[in-house]
Amino acid sequence: MRKRILVTGGAGFIGSHLCERLLTEGDEVIGLDNYFSGNKQNIVHLISHPYFELVRHDVTVPYYAEVDEIYNLACPASPIYYQQNPIKTIKTSVMGAINMLGLAKRVKAKILQASTSEVYGDPEIHPQPEDYWGNVNPIGPRACYDEGKRCAETLFVNYHVQNNVAIKIARIFNTYGPRMSLTDGRVISNFIVQALTNQNITIYGDGLQTRSFMYVDDLVDALIMLMNSPENFTGPVNIGNPEEYRIIDLAHKIIEITGSTSKITFEPAPTDDPKQRKPHMALTHKILPQWQPKVNIDDGLRNTIEYFKLQL
Repeated sequence: MRKRILVTGGAGFIGSHLCERLLTEGDEVIGLDNYFSGNKQNIVHLISHPYFELVRHDVTVPYYAEVDEIYNLACPASPIYYQQNPIKTIKTSVMGAINMLGLAKRVKAKILQASTSEVYGDPEIHPQPEDYWGNVNPIGPRACYDEGKRCAETLFVNYHVQNNVAIKIARIFNTYGPRMSLTDGRVISNFIVQALTNQNITIYGDGLQTRSFMYVDDLVDALIMLMNSPENFTGPVNIGNPEEYRIIDLAHKIIEITGSTSKITFEPAPTDDPKQRKPHMALTHKILPQWQPKVNIDDGLRNTIEYFKLQL
């Protein structure tokens, strides 16, 4: 049977790839976006699809539709966007979760929350397992995003316990790929733009801080598998690539692939910037035994660089 699926943040970097994949699998998709950080360009190629519907809507306002599943991805995810309007960011996470959970409750839909590795803050445990409560500064510049997502997880669990809503929570680690915004301030997009334009590559901090990078296609695979995982599993579950890279090594790799003449420069690290970030994957392997990241960093970066070249 063809499922009717709502994707909030459907014109965003990840949401547009998810909409595309769900349509490929034969589902009917409603893409919801207010274009704060999403971009219609990301989904313009889907607009003529007979089973795709694009709706301009802000999730802080209730939305009504008959759907079978909801992927709640709506929220600016890069520091430049989420710190631009921190009140709007936390309202999107909290009120958006309340509105989408209310919809799921009314129409008995299954709902997946796109949470984040940022719930772990600047972690004191490495790698980060799902039962780690995190080390988050609740009044720091990143708190609007970190605490918004933590509150959304709380709401999801409470709606499940109190109202029997079928939920899934995915804690997504750093994701990259085509359709990233050139100006979103994330490390991979920054480095690629600087390398392609032969500007100095700016590292904030000493470059020894680590991140785990997952290609967007691998993430979409995992989200769909998680949505279809056993009903009794709600999450949260880490979705990420367990390979860990130092930021300085990432910069050298991007310079090498692009053939850039860029030099590396260093600036002070931002407040509350995590020093290490890597998912503990034991639960992921147990719940999603068929899933593992397929795209290695070199191939993923080449695909992303080709996309950025076209945009520039």
